[in-house]
Amino acid sequence: MNVIVTGTTGMVGEGVLLECLRDNRVNSVLSVSRRPSGKAHPKLRELLLDDFMDIGNYKEQLAGFDACFYCAGISSINVSEEKYHHITYDTTIHFAGVLLEFNPEMAFIFVSGGHTDSTEKGKVMWARVKGKTENALGRMSFKDHYNFRPGLMKPDKAQVHLNGYNKYIRLLYPLMSLFLTGCTLQEIGKAMINAITAGYPKKTLETADIKQLAKNKQ
Repeated sequence: MNVIVTGTTGMVGEGVLLECLRDNRVNSVLSVSRRPSGKAHPKLRELLLDDFMDIGNYKEQLAGFDACFYCAGISSINVSEEKYHHITYDTTIHFAGVLLEFNPEMAFIFVSGGHTDSTEKGKVMWARVKGKTENALGRMSFKDHYNFRPGLMKPDKAQVHLNGYNKYIRLLYPLMSLFLTGCTLQEIGKAMINAITAGYPKKTLETADIKQLAKNKQ
């Protein structure tokens, strides 16, 4: 398969990219990010965008893909609802619409988060916006669509794009996993690839689903 991975200089996107580069079922990867991934691989091409809303200016590079693993995003900490909505909802839906125009048989996987609010009516801002984004993607005419809702995540050993507390999460993961349900970035990447190649009965995957799908033999 040929896949697009967004946000490859973030923790989730970098982990998913590494797994795609390792997996023989993935023929090529287009990384779409604001900064270079720092990776060199025969499978990998990169498209650098300061603003993902400009994706429509690069249509000639977007055709021929089987899946998009949308891992881009920001934390809601110290961010206004207007800005968070623009990046999480407006940008994602616009990006997805442009891809769909040139890849009508594409599958789309959106990295959401644990405790996302599918009703769009809860008190937690980020959960409402993530839920709105999940719902809007589900109404688009992708061949297939999945929402991944990981909780605690352990980075791959090869990852370098770790900021803030994520720099220490590999050390803290064994302790934190005693209290929080977690999975590894390698499991997330494997689960995404398995979802595209073999499917999964649920369209919204919590951590337990991600771990199970990652184990499925293909």
